[in-house]
Amino acid sequence: MQPRIGIFGGSFNPIHVGHIAIARELLSLAHLDEVWFLVSPLNPFKKAATDLLDDDKRLLLTQRALLGEPRLKASDYEFHLPKPSYTWNTLQHLKADYPDKQFVLIIGADNWLAFDRWAHPDYILSNFDIAVYARPDCPIDSSTLPSHVHLYNMGLFDISSTAIRERIRQGQSITGMIPTAIEGLCMKFYTV
Repeated sequence: MQPRIGIFGGSFNPIHVGHIAIARELLSLAHLDEVWFLVSPLNPFKKAATDLLDDDKRLLLTQRALLGEPRLKASDYEFHLPKPSYTWNTLQHLKADYPDKQFVLIIGADNWLAFDRWAHPDYILSNFDIAVYARPDCPIDSSTLPSHVHLYNMGLFDISSTAIRERIRQGQSITGMIPTAIEGLCMKFYTV
């Protein structure tokens, strides 16, 4: 049987305890062997208009945050693909590069509600299972989901990377919001 690998893409700007808790829970709920955190690369056209940390720093934070989590892996896979990174393209490349693995896309309920506006949603739906985790204010009726899409209701994590960056800018504590292993680096990287 092929190993089932959860693909959890995002900017992880920075990764936080909510991301890690979701991945840990989905290992068992979605019967995954591993979860790969695909750090999405910086879009060069948006660099001036965003507070997105450099790719390598976000990857480093993600790698450090996942130390001691042998089934959770940080990945720079999308750094080597054409930009911008479209999920269908990433999944297509993963399927070709790792034919011995079965990939499961992990997305939040907010992304599922916008899924029909993604590039090539039909390709994703017909080739991959999708694990959707519940999010506040994003109700989904699981009876309306296609057969390869599964909704997982787990604890709701009221933590966002945006709030973490804002707290750092205001000199407030971020203890408990991110893994202790990256707290010092986050304070350094996000203090402007």
